[in-house]
Amino acid sequence: MKKILLIAISFALTIAAQAQNTAKGNLFIIGGGDRSDELIKQLVTTANFKANDYIIVLPMASEIPDTGFKYISAQLKKQTQLNIKNFNFSKHDVNDKKWIDSLAGAKLIYILGGDQNRFMKAVLGTPVYTAIHTAFQNGATIAGTSAGAAVMSKYMITGKQLLDTVYKETFNKLWDKNVEFAEGLGLLQNTIIDQHFLKRNRYNRLVSSLAAHPQMICIGIDEGTAIIVHGNKATVAGDSQVIRFANPKELKTTAKGLIKFNQAEFGLFTAGDVIDIKP
Repeated sequence: MKKILLIAISFALTIAAQAQNTAKGNLFIIGGGDRSDELIKQLVTTANFKANDYIIVLPMASEIPDTGFKYISAQLKKQTQLNIKNFNFSKHDVNDKKWIDSLAGAKLIYILGGDQNRFMKAVLGTPVYTAIHTAFQNGATIAGTSAGAAVMSKYMITGKQLLDTVYKETFNKLWDKNVEFAEGLGLLQNTIIDQHFLKRNRYNRLVSSLAAHPQMICIGIDEGTAIIVHGNKATVAGDSQVIRFANPKELKTTAKGLIKFNQAEFGLFTAGDVIDIKP
């Protein structure tokens, strides 16, 4: 059974890498918090709907999935009259071909916030994972907020510290090997996303992530703010700011496990700015 699971995960990762290279779709990654009607309007514009298109909400990260669906569907209905479906695969068979085919054919897939680990537990190594990538490859917009933002990355920040057993919304140390990563959706193979960024002061967590994966680009998205990704460009939207860290120079770790480097790329961006990323 374990061997079968490993084969399934390996296959899913191969699908992710291939889809990223040829994807026609967009990512609309929201940092959490309140979503303005203007931001949702930009999401609908990005999705570029046609008459027979539809939207699927994936609520598996949320502790209150039905309530989360209610709120996002109400916001979306202000901007579009398209059909909006709630596919909770935590309570439904992940092998249901009808649901999987519908998911793969959606023009907008929206992933609710909550716990990114809960979401990935429900989808990793399943046809749901593959269907999301198929939709993205075929031109769908994949959107997510908070935990739904974190899952976009291949190296997903779980929120836990490996060297501190007490959960904190922000890290208070810059230690080597302190950030716990897990396998995310891999819609972004080479960019790491952190969310609620300025609101929860997550600089230490993202700097630690950059030190752990210095070849990656690390993006921190504040609440009420999003990046709209197409290819290797990300356009900022919303009310606050986005942080970009990349390319640390002379990265080292001291004998006590402290991270240090002498410089890195740092950028602070607002609505309308375009950021270079690595898809």
